[in-house]
Amino acid sequence: MTVRAASIRLLCLDVDGVLTDGTVQLDDLGHETKRFNVRDGLGISLWKRLGGEVAVITGRSGLAVRHRLEELGVRHLYSGSKNKFDDIRDAANACGVPLSAVAFVGDDLPDLPAMRACGYPVAVHDAAAEVRAVASFVTTACGGHGAVREVVEHLLRTQNRWNEALAMFDSPSAPGTRAGSGGVQHEQQQPQST
Repeated sequence: MTVRAASIRLLCLDVDGVLTDGTVQLDDLGHETKRFNVRDGLGISLWKRLGGEVAVITGRSGLAVRHRLEELGVRHLYSGSKNKFDDIRDAANACGVPLSAVAFVGDDLPDLPAMRACGYPVAVHDAAAEVRAVASFVTTACGGHGAVREVVEHLLRTQNRWNEALAMFDSPSAPGTRAGSGGVQHEQQQPQST
């Protein structure tokens, strides 16, 4: 398990149940909204800053996911996926990595083909039993509650790169950093008027 985790270069993620808690919210006009965890966004940003690639493969389509991924600088989105096996293979080819260097994080049965094809299958804590059974790593966090950030930390620790991630926050400006367009950005506090 450790050897496979150490070779991962592409992190592929499902959306509903992994980046979100699986809830689909529709307003009266039929517009879909999603809730994302900022800790997962930080994890994605850290992974990218340290040279990793990220792809998202989801069976659903929607602008909420597209907006969030643009915010994080994720360039590889496969939405409306009907075949996650084909899509994980396409993502690996697009990033120039073999399937053995791909991790896929899933939660339910449609994720199984991608998980079986990749080098390092990961399940979120509240994944279906069949998904947990094929996983090399199962998070302690549930989907939508920091599971992706946990996966990134696990991979970076296995690759002996976690200290590089921590070093990004050792500067005096660390409290003003936030995850954003693919990296850590600095925000300046505006003086408050009295």
